[in-house]
Amino acid sequence: MSSAPDPERRTPRTPSAGRPDADAASSRSQEQSLTARLSRTSSGLPRTSTPSPAHGRHRAPGARAFRARRERAPWTVVGVRVAAGAVGGAGFAWTLWSGVEQPGTALAFGFFIVVGELVRRGPEGREPAPLGAAGALAYALLGAVGGEPAAHGVLQVATVVGAAALAGTAPHVAYSRTPVLDHIARRVLTAAFAATCCQPLRVSGVLDTWAGQGPQYAVFLLLLLVLTALCDAVLCAALARARTGWPYGPLLRDELRSLLGIGTAVCATGVVIALAVEVAGFWAMPVFCVPLLLTQFSLRRYAEVRNTYRQTIASLARATEVAGYTPPGHARRVAALSRAVGRELGLSEPDLTVLEYAALMHDIGQLSLVDPVPAGATEPLPPEEQRRIALLGGAVVRQTGVRPEVAVVVERQADPYREQPLTARIIRTANAYVDLAGGGGRLGGPLSALERLRLGTAKDYEPRVVEALARVLATGGAPPGA
Repeated sequence: MSSAPDPERRTPRTPSAGRPDADAASSRSQEQSLTARLSRTSSGLPRTSTPSPAHGRHRAPGARAFRARRERAPWTVVGVRVAAGAVGGAGFAWTLWSGVEQPGTALAFGFFIVVGELVRRGPEGREPAPLGAAGALAYALLGAVGGEPAAHGVLQVATVVGAAALAGTAPHVAYSRTPVLDHIARRVLTAAFAATCCQPLRVSGVLDTWAGQGPQYAVFLLLLLVLTALCDAVLCAALARARTGWPYGPLLRDELRSLLGIGTAVCATGVVIALAVEVAGFWAMPVFCVPLLLTQFSLRRYAEVRNTYRQTIASLARATEVAGYTPPGHARRVAALSRAVGRELGLSEPDLTVLEYAALMHDIGQLSLVDPVPAGATEPLPPEEQRRIALLGGAVVRQTGVRPEVAVVVERQADPYREQPLTARIIRTANAYVDLAGGGGRLGGPLSALERLRLGTAKDYEPRVVEALARVLATGGAPPGA
């Protein structure tokens, strides 16, 4: 529900038709876009690092510190790319000097990786090309082809994987679908890591002596897969941290959680292909890649369903705007800002989804009012009326079939903040900020709005959430117009 903005802004809103929300991009892409756009207007954002006495120990670093943090972050990307380029360049130079070992095997696996990259499922998701990842892992773990021992080393693995990934992603670059440098760097470094852990032991005979083909070999492969998956998750989280400035811990946690999904399928397929090629030759590759390919297309359909589901919720949330109960774009701005604050506080991806859906629908209970509240601000209403609106909003949300957690957050909007869950506190604070900062110069802009929230931390707002909001604003992570 909407908090009270300045009295000067409390003028009745006339119904506005607006245009349908047709944005089908993922939530992460939206946050990155919002961050980039607001960074151009950060001159009016708060620059103070001294909290009011009501904040206690909750201190927000100044805007300069956060801008410096974001300026240093791209060096992580540069470092990963330089490391991948050094490994790939060394492999290419070594391959030119000594020649390609078993060129038929290298060509077969290179073609497999190229096909996997060509059928990638788009820029969304942790692993957009699971088939290419499985092929790279299989080549890194390959010990023999049809009974003949494999002779390629770590540098040749990096060369083949890098060249194939570059060739497979070239069409996507031509169509401007997604940047691929970070993706290729991850692919090269992960494959080189797996090959470094496996190929020297295999060539020296240590692996055959210790593990052979018994249970010890299965244990070795399992440990190697775990280490490789951790390496890839660390790289992916570091790159995401550098691009967005979000906390590294929650990003790494989300990456590790995703390993239980498509990551497990990629690791299992890569190992099965490597073992099958050792016995049956190259004919095993197309046979054992079919399950992963079907899984990839299923995930694509699932992502499309989720985008459609989110669009439906966003369209339902616009009912209050079309009817004139809330300002146009209010729910969308609150949802984007709430998600940014939630990520700054370290919420997991499922919690962020609940937070976003609840923020989109937090004002839906106002449709029960006979006359719209001026500017959509329900805070001047009696507490009983606020509670009734919140409960009706939660009942409407339950009828939509959304997760029950979303309805609970909507129902708790009128409770004292100390009794609310964290997601409800975030929406309450983001909603108040959007209302207060929406007046631009008349209300003093974002700085004045943030100071008003800080003054209200003793009664109405969670200090930790307010300071997280200040950090989001200082780093340019708020939605335009908020």
